Amino acid sequence: MTLSRRTVLSSLAVVPAGLFLAACSDSGQQGAANAAPSTTSSIAAPPSSGSFNMAEVLKEGALPDKVKGSEDAKVTIVEYASMTCSHCASFAVNTYPELEKKYIDTGKVRFILREFPFDPRAEAGFMLARCAGDNYFPMIDVLFKQQMNWAAAENVKDAMFQLAKLAGFTEESFNACLTDQALLDQVRAVQKRGAEEFKIDSTPSFIINGKVYKGALSIDEMSAIIDPLL
Repeated sequence: MTLSRRTVLSSLAVVPAGLFLAACSDSGQQGAANAAPSTTSSIAAPPSSGSFNMAEVLKEGALPDKVKGSEDAKVTIVEYASMTCSHCASFAVNTYPELEKKYIDTGKVRFILREFPFDPRAEAGFMLARCAGDNYFPMIDVLFKQQMNWAAAENVKDAMFQLAKLAGFTEESFNACLTDQALLDQVRAVQKRGAEEFKIDSTPSFIINGKVYKGALSIDEMSAIIDPLL
């Protein structure tokens, strides 16, 4: 069904604020964005829930992948996330900075983030990040760090606009982004492909060199998966 151009923008005001709490993994991982990071140094790698041909995973979809790290990295991580998922925020705040420092910045890991929104607020967050151009990852970072201030806000449009202004959005460009039907369709197509081709059904989910792992993994769990592949 073709939805109106104002679908996301107009839907922001009517989505129940508590919806985002359920739009996550059911893995039992800590869901709070301020959860304490793991301090254990020797943890076994979590079990994989499936495997796929990485060449197929890396084929470009409806939107070009947003990538960090070296093309020559031995390990590629594809994360499927939802902007309103508290588990995803937990990973972004507690694990990703160390992952970036230890593996991405050192050329060992290439990291790709793909959109898997569960609701209009998550769709809007990803659309704004895409509209931010070269500031895609900084916008994602801000939205995850400030998740409780916008995803659960009664007036989510205004809350998101205040954050978007930090990335240079005007009211005009903000509204134009969130009424871009083509972009909305592309974001939804990324999610659909993830669900249909790679059986993604919860967030965050990671495909690491072809194997699927679910939940807000700690840096120790990530290291247990990555190190044997280097």
